[in-house]
Amino acid sequence: MSIIDNRKAFHDFFIEEKLEAGLVLEGWEVKGIRAGRANIKEAYILVRNGELFLLGMHITPLATASTHVTPDPIRTRKLLLHSQQIDRLIGQVERAGYTLIPLDLHYTAGRIKATVGLAKGKKQHDKREVEKKREWERDKARLMRVKT
Repeated sequence: MSIIDNRKAFHDFFIEEKLEAGLVLEGWEVKGIRAGRANIKEAYILVRNGELFLLGMHITPLATASTHVTPDPIRTRKLLLHSQQIDRLIGQVERAGYTLIPLDLHYTAGRIKATVGLAKGKKQHDKREVEKKREWERDKARLMRVKT
């Protein structure tokens, strides 16, 4: 079950591969995500010291979530993957010109996971071509409904 989708990622990038990663979260962050107060539209993933970190994800804290912790809505969060997966992703990012972006947040067995996409950027003409195809499919479906 998806909590939040990053539709902007599919508009701006060609997604080559998807992986499921765990997140290191604090209690107030889990409560905020479960309440639907997260935003991953501007988020991106960085590689530091052989580890992956999610930057730019905004989680609005609930007023009643915690009284003794000062929440930081855009703090850096660590992603959890197997070391072989991390090594392969680092190689792709450094050599082949790919980037890592979060595609969505979802529940797996009651835990909050992130889908990470290995992506290559789209040029402006690619975006226009996709939009033309989408419009043509809509027009085609509309014409088929009118004729029946």
